[in-house]
Amino acid sequence: MVSITALVMVLSALAASPVWLIGLLVFLPGAASALCTVRQTTFVSAWTALVVIVTMLVRHGDGRPWLDRILMMLLTLALGAASVYACRHRIRREREMLRLRSTAAAMQRHILRPLPILTEDVLVDGVYEPVQEDRLIGGDIYDVVVSPWGTRILIGDVQGKGLPAVGAAFAAIGTFRATAHREPTLTALVDSLDASVVRHNSYAAQTGEDERFVTALIVNVDAHEEVQVINCGHIPPKLLHDATVTTPALTSGVPLGLAELAAEPATVDWFAFPPGATLLLTTDGLTETRAADGTFYPLAERLTKHVTLSPTDLPRALYDDARAFAGEGGQHDDVAVLSVRRSPYR
Repeated sequence: MVSITALVMVLSALAASPVWLIGLLVFLPGAASALCTVRQTTFVSAWTALVVIVTMLVRHGDGRPWLDRILMMLLTLALGAASVYACRHRIRREREMLRLRSTAAAMQRHILRPLPILTEDVLVDGVYEPVQEDRLIGGDIYDVVVSPWGTRILIGDVQGKGLPAVGAAFAAIGTFRATAHREPTLTALVDSLDASVVRHNSYAAQTGEDERFVTALIVNVDAHEEVQVINCGHIPPKLLHDATVTTPALTSGVPLGLAELAAEPATVDWFAFPPGATLLLTTDGLTETRAADGTFYPLAERLTKHVTLSPTDLPRALYDDARAFAGEGGQHDDVAVLSVRRSPYR
């Protein structure tokens, strides 16, 4: 700052009219207010005012009217004061945002368990990225619970976006976490989840908010080679084993919150999940990622290129690949990608 000030003063002394050079110095506090602390901005403003005032007083023989000099000095003082105020406001907002992000991060840690999660049956790793980076929590949900009947995994996607969608997500996660230990069958667990979404919708209707439904996939992995799955209108999982990718055939039921509209109750499907295999669970934020030309992300095609990656690296690789596929002009959404690795020792 001192070197810039000295340079301006030297150029002002050599120039026929220093006003335009002094004008560069006048806006120095504004730059400081965007980058520096309040104390630093105050110092820059005071230093700038001193330099401008001294320069205006010393160069009294250049024929410039005193009114112009006074206006220049007053402008410098006003801009300096405004810069200090702007700096205080900026720092206050930054601290408020930091507190909000800290609160949201704490909520996320309690509502969405940090990955990876290791149980006796599986290793669950993945990526969770809300479309709005400052929100930390979006409409996509996941959870892992160790129950007496095996490890139970939930991945879901709440209809819509915004805070109402987050409310329905909280309702589903809370119920899953509470009832996965209690209900011996997946069908009873799904019934409890559906009832929780219905209750949330009734509360939302009382406050004038929109009702929501939740697509979900509930998986139960135990010591047996076959895994139990109930699909509530969600994207089917992908099974990766021996460098091949298959899509298990599942019965697709209705989303959570709409069970009363279904003609039949939820159905449990079984398929082989051998030791060393990996299940890939995802939300439509990945499969419905679109490029600028409207093309959807080809998950099956891209997955064959990443099938040799470790379960820990696979979710992040797919997420980064989808972001690159969409580019700047593409469409993004909340994304949750989980890899469920069967323990080779079970």
